[in-house]
Amino acid sequence: MSTARWVLHLPTTATSAEGVHRLAQALRDSLRHVSALDFGELTISTEDDQSTRRRVWCDAPLGGDRRCALRTNHPGRCPDR
Repeated sequence: MSTARWVLHLPTTATSAEGVHRLAQALRDSLRHVSALDFGELTISTEDDQSTRRRVWCDAPLGGDRRCALRTNHPGRCPDR
């Protein structure tokens, strides 16, 4: 039995960081029911520097199995923390 996990890399044609953030949010909102997807670990990079990735979501633990769904480096505290 294999315990290896696979990572899906999905290139886009977004031309701005804001555009790719909006796309990430739309994907998260429409596919959150798919348990195989971990949107808390979603990262972005520029096309020319794909080895430098930035996280999109804060993903801090909020208690139980809940995680912060705000963007990384959001102002203030995580909600319900």
